[in-house]
Amino acid sequence: MEAAMAEALLCGETEAQIAAARAIGNLNTMQKKRVAENGAISPLIMMLHAQHYDSIEASLFALLNLAFGSERNKLLIAEAGAIPALLKIIKWRNESLMELSLAALLILSSCSRNKLEIASSGAIQLLVELLDSLSQNVGSNQAKFDVVSTLHNLSTSPQIIPLIVACGGAIVLIRLVYESDKSSDLVEKAMALLESLVSSSQLALNQVSERDGAIEMVVEAVEEGTAACREHAAGVLLAICKSCRETYRGLILREGAMPGLLQLSIDGTWLARKKAKALLLLLREDDDNGSLSSSSSRGKHSKKAVFKEVMRKIDRAGTSLQMVEEMIAKLRT
Repeated sequence: MEAAMAEALLCGETEAQIAAARAIGNLNTMQKKRVAENGAISPLIMMLHAQHYDSIEASLFALLNLAFGSERNKLLIAEAGAIPALLKIIKWRNESLMELSLAALLILSSCSRNKLEIASSGAIQLLVELLDSLSQNVGSNQAKFDVVSTLHNLSTSPQIIPLIVACGGAIVLIRLVYESDKSSDLVEKAMALLESLVSSSQLALNQVSERDGAIEMVVEAVEEGTAACREHAAGVLLAICKSCRETYRGLILREGAMPGLLQLSIDGTWLARKKAKALLLLLREDDDNGSLSSSSSRGKHSKKAVFKEVMRKIDRAGTSLQMVEEMIAKLRT
């Protein structure tokens, strides 16, 4: 049966090719492996270049089915020339075909050996521009999610991060998060990518920290996001504060970051708690090394002692947020 499918794809008329491509979705994992081995991938890529909607759609579904769960097929599909063909279809902006192409590109980008080929194909510029357009024109959330997820997959290769930043990726992500529901999966994925960018690129860090409203937006994500989003948002704030504590400490505090960070330091993921505590330490007030009067100096030392007690309480299991907030209030008196 697999050989007959491959034969229909290779030599059949348009209708036979479409039927064979659609039938691939009904195959099990082993059958998909065999149909790929029988040469089905190349004719499916050729179908992407057709001027026939049904042929393109059937081919995209078939390629998605072959790629899903198979690193070997992901590599073979990319090697057969799928990436330029997918980018061409994305540029058409036909909604349904574009979304299928984005899904296919996302799956291909999860294969480490495909990342550099995708990046060198011009995909990053196209994806960043598309994301910006979708955000401004209220495009499909699924399309936005697939674009961000593809860029996130590519960002795991350090040499690709500068390309994403140079194309304006960080700025577009800020706009996307600002306009989106902070508790959505889309913002969670966007904040994960944003943390990767600011943690690896000084330019991205500058773009985020200097953008009007960006710090406020990230603070909101700490308070309102999913568990993973809150973790990544804390990581973004931590990277910003670490880059120049003197400049950004006050800005972060003025945006009201403390309650969300306190909550995160108690009930966040292990990594979120670690990031929140590190940021809380950076946000604390410093001693003035004897430049104050003795009474003022004693007050500063007292506040430092209270802060240490807060952090000790946070580390203790079962500590309530109310208890910690009451102790933090002493720092403000």
